[in-house]
Amino acid sequence: MQAFIINGPMRLAGTIRISGSKNAALPILAAALLTDEPITLHDVPPLRDITNMRALLTELGCESATQPDGSLTLTPSSTSNSHARYDIVRTMRASVCVLGPLLARRGEARVAMPGGCAIGTRPIDLHLQGLTALGAEISLEGGDVVARAQRLKGTTVFLGGPFGSTVLGTANVMSAATLAEGVTVIESAACEPEIVDLAAVLNAMGAHIRGAGTPRITIEGVSSLHGAEHRILPDRIQAGTYMLASAITAGDVRLDNCPLDSLLAVEDRFQAAGFTINRLDDTQPAGRCSITIHTGGERAGPIRLTTQPFPGYPTDLQAQMMALLTLARGNSVVTEKIFPERFLHVPELGRMGAQVFRQGPTVVISGVDRLVGAPVMASDLRASASLVLAGLAAEGKTTISRIYHLDRGYDRMDERLRALGASIQRVEEDDL
Repeated sequence: MQAFIINGPMRLAGTIRISGSKNAALPILAAALLTDEPITLHDVPPLRDITNMRALLTELGCESATQPDGSLTLTPSSTSNSHARYDIVRTMRASVCVLGPLLARRGEARVAMPGGCAIGTRPIDLHLQGLTALGAEISLEGGDVVARAQRLKGTTVFLGGPFGSTVLGTANVMSAATLAEGVTVIESAACEPEIVDLAAVLNAMGAHIRGAGTPRITIEGVSSLHGAEHRILPDRIQAGTYMLASAITAGDVRLDNCPLDSLLAVEDRFQAAGFTINRLDDTQPAGRCSITIHTGGERAGPIRLTTQPFPGYPTDLQAQMMALLTLARGNSVVTEKIFPERFLHVPELGRMGAQVFRQGPTVVISGVDRLVGAPVMASDLRASASLVLAGLAAEGKTTISRIYHLDRGYDRMDERLRALGASIQRVEEDDL
């Protein structure tokens, strides 16, 4: 395994372009199983999760090829295999996105129970509840979820859960409903931008979807879908991470291709902390604009923050914001409403001198004057990013082990940070 060695503190400066969204690209890749014609996608990020999804699609009879311009073309070639094996599915939870497309297009789907980060229980019962409502017969066989249906039938599906709506469940049911007979209405649908992007691709393929981005999505089923071309929306979580990297180092970083319109809750918390987000060109669309973060050379002020489903503050930026708040001027309170156990970064930040106190789903952070570099261990994707941010601001050497989590969601993070002036190296853990 590999590790990062960071020598801080440092002030980041320069320009970084935000890549296409991993969380949008994965269900869109799975949607290629709904057609027999090629799908061409632009700005697909070069991440480990994408590589794993492409490998899974290849097993399922959908070849993928990177074009000279960097775009990705997916070409279905066989419908004989409908089994998403555990060996691939265990590497990433988003593999479950093939369940709906396989069922709708091939009449059967066998998908191993998904894996992913260790951030708490994330059952797929709402996925199965939605597909059952569409007429699927669901069983559990040898650790695989097996779904069968000759043809799905449109109906009203409720996808609300104890922690809000389900993003991947909405993607699965919406994708399956495109080929269902009649009209499907998804109530309490996820409103995330990634769902809007998936709906845009499906509509480009010939689907009839209305209401994506609202709690009610209506899908009029069609008999078949065709090929399409689409550009993946920018990654709002990557953008938020680099915004926080600039803020925690009092840096001067310009972010291009930034989806500011999907980061309003983040912008609100930046303003509460005393920082300003500046748009550099008002002629650019808010979904792909250029911004800088102005801190005035000051540390963040204390804030209160509660993670919520979109358009609320994203759980995927909770850990990174906590890194910033460890150096705030006072006491901050963070409450996690999506994944109440998503606090594996707390003890690691404590090893660097942070004063962080957890009680159930709430954490109180008492800002300190400085963080000190230390050996820490990454536990999941976003926790890993928070430790990188802390290492950039800490005094001395920080060694972050198990960084393979980071490669699932950030392309070449070490290289991109070095281009902004960071002292960060990727090494083999055996060489430490």
